[in-house]
Amino acid sequence: MKTSKKIGLGLLTLGLAVSLVACGGGKKADDTATGGDKGKGADYSAALVTDVGGVDDKSFNQSAWEGLQEWGKENDKKKGTGGYNYYQSNSDSEFTPNLNSAIDDGFNTVFGIGFKLQPAIEEIADANKDTQFVIIDDVIKGKDNVESVIFKDNEASYLAGIAAAKASKTKHVGFVGGQEGEVIGRFEAGFVDGVKSVDKDIKIDVKYAGSFGDAAKGKSIAAAMYKSGADVIFHASGDTGNGVFSEAIDVMKTKPENPVWVIGVDRDQHDEGEYDGGNVTLTSTLKGVGTVVKTIATDAQDGKYNGGKTEVFGLKDGGVDLTKGQLDEVNPDIQKAVDEAKDKIIAGDIKVPEKPSKK
Repeated sequence: MKTSKKIGLGLLTLGLAVSLVACGGGKKADDTATGGDKGKGADYSAALVTDVGGVDDKSFNQSAWEGLQEWGKENDKKKGTGGYNYYQSNSDSEFTPNLNSAIDDGFNTVFGIGFKLQPAIEEIADANKDTQFVIIDDVIKGKDNVESVIFKDNEASYLAGIAAAKASKTKHVGFVGGQEGEVIGRFEAGFVDGVKSVDKDIKIDVKYAGSFGDAAKGKSIAAAMYKSGADVIFHASGDTGNGVFSEAIDVMKTKPENPVWVIGVDRDQHDEGEYDGGNVTLTSTLKGVGTVVKTIATDAQDGKYNGGKTEVFGLKDGGVDLTKGQLDEVNPDIQKAVDEAKDKIIAGDIKVPEKPSKK
């Protein structure tokens, strides 16, 4: 069963100024209290387990943690057991131990941030019926103690493709993905379709780093793309994307006469593009991960946990979007084209593909 919950466009960037406090990979929270058995009311507590990259990845995991912190502060909760916390995964092998740590520490609701946690949650949920789980960016069916959340990333990426195509002066753009799969495939599919909707002859380089936590690989991929003539790169690669920003800044410092751009992902990555003399962030796709985490924690605390259901968030309900960024400064026509496409997607006049075309 799929449901759609309107979360509001203005909330997508919530909590961006919230400070981050690390607790270390795989470590338990303080053993000072336990969560409520029924998962509601004053004793309710919530935690999240990150994907590789951690809560300071300036992207997906960070957005989720900011949302949970917002919920905690609004409900007078303290960081740690009995309140809110996170368990940082530095490798895939830490997913299950971190989930078990969150369960052992008595958290009522445990969020798995990213599709890579799907197998671990699916396996562990049956043995922990009293714990409420939420999987972000994937679907687990047939379990009353698992709520699934997915986003129409392809819709926001389509808008990013339009922006890239209209900003490019070389008629050559790039896409850097973290790890191939259904989720990042949506980003690629939407971006490529958006670019082609502007100009079918624009060259599009597509490359996957094979990791969401390898900034060095992101930098090397971006270097090759910029060297080959691409002047706009959209990354959907988590912490790997920090390398894309780094390379773009290096290019601008050495060859400012030939501007290059980066399109950020999941949150407004304007700050990641700053350097002395300018900013390489053209725009960013927004994904309301933090808002959704906050909303689900609030609902679960009120006894409204939607176990067994899948919730879908897209442009229509404010789950994804595109920032204005520097679009007007680069080309005044870009924002108009983006807005027109957005309206058509919401109206159903444009159907954005969810899977990349076969290469």
